[in-house]
Amino acid sequence: MSLEARALDALDPDALLADAAALVRIPSVTGDERAVMERFAALARERGLHDATLTEHDLAALRADPGHPGEEAARTALLGVTAVARGHAGGPRLCLNGHLDVVAPGTAPWARDPCSGDLEAGLLHGRGAADMKGAVAASLHAAAAIAAAGGAPGDVVVQAVASEEDGGLGTFAALREDGAFAGAVVCEPTAFDVACAQAGALTFTGVVPGVGAHAAMRLHGVSAIDRYLPVHAALAALEREVNADVANPLMAALALPYPVSVGRVRAGEWSSSVPDRLEFEGRAGVPVGVAPAAVRARLEAAVRAACPEASIAWTGGRFGPAETAVEHPLARTVLAATSEELGRAARPVGVPYGADMRLFRERGIPCVMVGTRGLDRAHAVDEHVPAEDLVRLARILIRVAARFA
Repeated sequence: MSLEARALDALDPDALLADAAALVRIPSVTGDERAVMERFAALARERGLHDATLTEHDLAALRADPGHPGEEAARTALLGVTAVARGHAGGPRLCLNGHLDVVAPGTAPWARDPCSGDLEAGLLHGRGAADMKGAVAASLHAAAAIAAAGGAPGDVVVQAVASEEDGGLGTFAALREDGAFAGAVVCEPTAFDVACAQAGALTFTGVVPGVGAHAAMRLHGVSAIDRYLPVHAALAALEREVNADVANPLMAALALPYPVSVGRVRAGEWSSSVPDRLEFEGRAGVPVGVAPAAVRARLEAAVRAACPEASIAWTGGRFGPAETAVEHPLARTVLAATSEELGRAARPVGVPYGADMRLFRERGIPCVMVGTRGLDRAHAVDEHVPAEDLVRLARILIRVAARFA
């Protein structure tokens, strides 16, 4: 019996789902991931991966690094876990990467506790079920099955990271510790498409000054809101320009590959005053093959042209774009493994969001993304994922690991 067949037989779907539910039950909003990391390390050891390491990274050193990917959430510590299924000495090392931090549940009511981890009617419920604690559990169980079957051609390393949601600091730190991989798979929820290209995303904060005055004497002031309106229109025009001629064919297939979006606007302190300041925050997509610096320069120029008094600062996460050729052996291996598991041809695609894939590619490590359904429910109320998807993902990862050479 082949390694792949032995490992598929060794996979325990019930244990996988139990571990996924256990992770969902632990709150881990970005910036507060210690408890879930400690639990994951314990689970890895319980599932036979005794070479499981919980690491507290040096935040000061990371923040001083020229490649620091940015942060948005406040944090006093950064932890991560690596769990290794030892393979044959000298074989190619494969990384299975996923994040255990999640976004907050929001203010809208949920049908059940956001950290319920309920398994009901074939669905795993809770924040992180789809994005992406369930996928991290699937990666762990794929590696454990490979280990139980005798080991892959090389080590299979599961990276469970924090801080993905606000820039990727966890994967950045993990790769500083160990970046010697022949390939990597990030298990974001792709609905079993294989993402070979991802957009970048940059967070910006803008300030538009005005001149304050009593509302009854409005003509004596200059409203910051009035000054902002041309800026908003200019950003919309920039989005149209950036998406008018998309070079990458996988990204060109998307309805909007590179969004430019303003997500927050705040102006004024009193209804009877002309506002003397407006602050806006947003996100600019970075095209595949384009340097983030070029997007920054282009957006700043558009804002200045619309309102010379406005200023822009680049804050929060800095996601560069990335791609791995569809013809690359890693991409071909993942596409074949996914196709075989699904019983239909898997599609190579591009995705319009930033992800940790780009941190592997920045180090020259081939990387693609594949994962479950559920992106439409990620960051939303009543997040859930089909339980069968988690088992299917683990089986795909087993096939990839067994074939990775």
